[in-house]
Amino acid sequence: MVSEALLQTHIPGRKPISRGKVRDIYDLGDRLIIITTDRISAFDWVDPVGIPDKGKILTKMSVFWFEMMQDIVPNHMISIDLADMPEDFQRNAEQFEGRSMLVKKCEMLPVEFVIRGYLAGSGWKEYKQHGTVCGHKLPAGLVESSKLEKPIYTPATKATDGHDINISPEQAGEIIGAEVNRAAAEAALHVYERGRNYAASRGIILCDTKMEFGLRGADIVLCDEVLTPDSSRFWPADQYVPGRGQPSFDKQYVRDWLETQDWDKNSPPPPLPDDVVMKTREKYVEAYRLLTGGAEF
Repeated sequence: MVSEALLQTHIPGRKPISRGKVRDIYDLGDRLIIITTDRISAFDWVDPVGIPDKGKILTKMSVFWFEMMQDIVPNHMISIDLADMPEDFQRNAEQFEGRSMLVKKCEMLPVEFVIRGYLAGSGWKEYKQHGTVCGHKLPAGLVESSKLEKPIYTPATKATDGHDINISPEQAGEIIGAEVNRAAAEAALHVYERGRNYAASRGIILCDTKMEFGLRGADIVLCDEVLTPDSSRFWPADQYVPGRGQPSFDKQYVRDWLETQDWDKNSPPPPLPDDVVMKTREKYVEAYRLLTGGAEF
């Protein structure tokens, strides 16, 4: 039986310090609790209808990858066990069980660390116009979804409203410091490469991904989520054909449906119909199952 979608958390006596497009964050002083809800966003709008169990799937996938990558870079995760969290969270287990992560508080870097191994999305659009992606000059003759000779670091600035803005690695260094930028980008590339190789062994192409890093003292820490369908493009390897867009294990199904609607993208989006909700949920569940080997929800 599929559960109802959790769109927003409520806990007596506490207010989140942040409600993002997907996550609610509660401050415990030196730690945070990050709750991944079932909200889904597309074209920078959160839809009024959520995807049941999406938050639990994303949390379990992040845990899987955090544990796999911890020898490359430390991460912010302390525990996902509700018993390690305050009693009022435990008393509201129906909201928080399986989707909450107790984490170390970090000083977040105001740059998205985007790693691309294939030419897609905004990278493909820029390449068609200029032959570059975020300051990287690429070979002529590439087509949509082409595999790049080497993965590239293509940072973006975080936007509270609207689209994130692609910038060059040099510009990222000017924002956060050249040495921090170099070290975090290097870690991100190693995480991507290990994730890409593992995903390939499961019949999946990891096209690209974005990561967030923070600082604890002088240490660079991987934060937020990692290698989930919300932050990455995953493609089925057996259907990969360069020269076109690829089927994917993410919210592309939602974007595609919205593109067919009479919607201007400048006002709240139409509610997703039941069939789109369930098909999108199936995509997330399939990605989780194929990549982690975990049981279905």
